[in-house]
Amino acid sequence: MKRMTRNDNFIYLTCSLVLLLLGTALAQQFFDASAQRLVQSATVFTLLVAVWGAGDEAFIFRKNFIFPIAIIATSLFSYYLDNLDLNYAHLFLMLIFFVIAAKQTARQVLFTGEIDGNKILGAICLFILIGLIWSLLYTLIHLTSTQAFNGISDSHLWYDVLPDFIYFSFVTLTTLGYGDISPAMPITRFLVYFEAMVGQFYIAILVASLVGSRMTTSQNKNHNTTNDGETHE
Repeated sequence: MKRMTRNDNFIYLTCSLVLLLLGTALAQQFFDASAQRLVQSATVFTLLVAVWGAGDEAFIFRKNFIFPIAIIATSLFSYYLDNLDLNYAHLFLMLIFFVIAAKQTARQVLFTGEIDGNKILGAICLFILIGLIWSLLYTLIHLTSTQAFNGISDSHLWYDVLPDFIYFSFVTLTTLGYGDISPAMPITRFLVYFEAMVGQFYIAILVASLVGSRMTTSQNKNHNTTNDGETHE
């Protein structure tokens, strides 16, 4: 398997996250709700394959490959053993995994190095990860109290409500605010407006990062050109 480097390590992650969002929507549209289990596990398995093909220092998940394995294991156990309640464990593992992914992605994307296609993909990945992190938080709160949101079914099955919370999370993150789903408790209202704030600040920080990286690159090129001119003289 081809080893990934810091010049292309976000390609696999981008594909996995897009497939996760698309697969979640297709599973909800055309299949039984339980198909969401397989969608989540298949996507995390894709991430695991990306981890396995990475070099020791190149890929952002190399040291955290245990999380995809644990997520797949808990998902399969919960799927085949209905009396074994691993919903919270599964969601917590996914949450931790996505938080680590977002942290490492931000470290590599924001305010570092020259702008290239891989870094732009990384910025897209970070935005998707932020939306997924909040959707998992909403799902966990809903499992604790089904009265936390308006417009969501009273189901206690995470795979039944997660697609709706993914939709709600990205609508909130982009401040669209359609109003079909809304928070009904103080803690959920806080999370909702805080996510909207994060979405706005992310755009501002991303633009500042891209502009800063561009200016730094231009200054370095001008400095090198000046030094070369002085050397020739």
